[in-house]
Amino acid sequence: MTETIQFELNGKPVSISYETDRILLTVLRTEFGLTGTKFGCGLGFCGACTIILDNEPVRSCMVPLSSVDGSKIITIEGLAKNGTLHPIQKAFMDHDALQCGYCTPGMIMNAYGLLIRNPEPSKQEIIEGMEENLCRCGTYNRIIMAIQAAAKEMKGGMQI
Repeated sequence: MTETIQFELNGKPVSISYETDRILLTVLRTEFGLTGTKFGCGLGFCGACTIILDNEPVRSCMVPLSSVDGSKIITIEGLAKNGTLHPIQKAFMDHDALQCGYCTPGMIMNAYGLLIRNPEPSKQEIIEGMEENLCRCGTYNRIIMAIQAAAKEMKGGMQI
């Protein structure tokens, strides 16, 4: 039997029909062409597939498509507005926190979720909030500096 669900994706209403449940990560990449969300471990450990689901960062490789009916989803492609990078994206660039770039979309989305919950995190809160996103290039210090800079810039006019 075919099921149809509707949800908001990067600010736009979408619907999709499916016969067997699928993983959200696969659907975002194949059906919607949003390839910024990366497949990493496929087990929810590395964070490369992190998206925002109803204002919470989640590992899209662990989310059944059927569970997002009526939800609001933001991917890395949904952060920039009218060709202008979101402050967190700009800060990652400015602080060179994106060496190979593979983990970067997940890092940015997790940082975005952190700043939703805590607009003024301490360095320790950033470390704790980001510790489950893995970066093989080791740009952790630059990632922390980027999140601190984005939090400071966003403080004036919260762009979440």
